[in-house]
Amino acid sequence: MRNVLVLQLKLMLGNVHNFVLIPATLIAAAIDFVFGGKRQGERFYRVLEWGRRADEAIDLYSALGDGEVHGLKENFSVDAVIARIEGVIAREYEKGGTAASVKEAVDRTIDQLQSEAAARAAQLADRVTEKLKPPAQDSEKP
Repeated sequence: MRNVLVLQLKLMLGNVHNFVLIPATLIAAAIDFVFGGKRQGERFYRVLEWGRRADEAIDLYSALGDGEVHGLKENFSVDAVIARIEGVIAREYEKGGTAASVKEAVDRTIDQLQSEAAARAAQLADRVTEKLKPPAQDSEKP
């Protein structure tokens, strides 16, 4: 039952991923077309790489058990987040915690995950913004 529910969550996240990726790739391609870059489609391929990493974090087929873990998947994949929350619930249950203490522990874990994700997202946003900027124009060109 757990795998069915996690799969449904991942399918919803995948739809959001696609909903965001479609316009993002189109916008990046348009910027590449208008401003150019060091290589053709440079921004488009960066956005595409971002989409690939997001898709890996969702890891739709993890229930099949290939067991491969790398990069962001260690901390921020759907499976990693669920495993972390399950671990907190199991520890509180083993300690004989009440429903209120379990809820409080889960809330703390979710808050920690949100702050970690926000910090990581801010780093990534800064990197993406910097990479998507058009190259500086030389003012000395004739």
